[in-house]
Amino acid sequence: MSSAGRIHVVEQGNGPLVLLVHGFPESWYSWRHQLPALAAAGYRAVAVDVRGYGRSSKPADVAAYRMLELVEDNVAVVRALGERTAMIVGHDWGATIAADSALVRPDVFRAAGLLSVPYAPRGGPRPSEVFAKMGGEEEFYVSYFQAPGRPEAEIEPDVRGWLAGFYAALSADTMPPQGAPDPHFVSPGGTLRDRFPADRLPRWLSEDDLDVYAGEFERTGMTGALNRYRNMDRDWEDLAAFDGAPVTQPSLFIGGGLDASTTWMADAVEAYPATLPGLLATHLLDGCGHWIQQERSEEVNEILTGWLASLPT
Repeated sequence: MSSAGRIHVVEQGNGPLVLLVHGFPESWYSWRHQLPALAAAGYRAVAVDVRGYGRSSKPADVAAYRMLELVEDNVAVVRALGERTAMIVGHDWGATIAADSALVRPDVFRAAGLLSVPYAPRGGPRPSEVFAKMGGEEEFYVSYFQAPGRPEAEIEPDVRGWLAGFYAALSADTMPPQGAPDPHFVSPGGTLRDRFPADRLPRWLSEDDLDVYAGEFERTGMTGALNRYRNMDRDWEDLAAFDGAPVTQPSLFIGGGLDASTTWMADAVEAYPATLPGLLATHLLDGCGHWIQQERSEEVNEILTGWLASLPT
């Protein structure tokens, strides 16, 4: 199906194709509330396992996880489903993958919905240099994830416990209080998990849901997922021809009011008139954290179906 080999999808419904792309550390399952809602609204909703996750192939080469490969995976899925075009919606890393898919292959992706992570065009210094300067003595989580083997050594001995803490750290109802040590940074000699909430799950995540996520990563390991972070400099090089380029198709942005991924990139949202000239709507959900389509599933479903209905035929 793609250069990675197998891309696993879960689909529901009939009608225009809507491709759903998850982020880290999730799977197709993060769209479990959207699949039936989109199907009921008259769409063919298809949630992928991004390469390296779930039941999709997991190439050994780190460079196989560069953005252009993931864009072509999405194109391959559209073609394999017998379609020529699709709307694409992504969350977290999936939002960046969705935006870049629309940017690089406008012939295939005719609209882009972005959740949690705003679109920011390629530009500026090399990403690894930017992240290395963040946090002072502390280490930004992206830099931490970029070191092969290091985050795996933290996560894989207790995948379920680590995921529970990570999800809780970025959820509105369980995140650390204002003024507490920021869970996006690692103290010298420490781990990310040191700053995660313990012994509580966010309301959106049941024990059964956690079992699904943990079971996938216990089976596959974390390297395929983490390799996305290890390609950010390659992406910067690969996308040089798109420096500063806008995504011109009809678009949508939904962010959480308490989500650092949205608030840290407020300048990117303010730049949308130039960077997303086809933007039809921006929604900032008050009191919502990072896992937006799971924390506020009904609200997100309403926004998504309304946006899709407004698109030109």
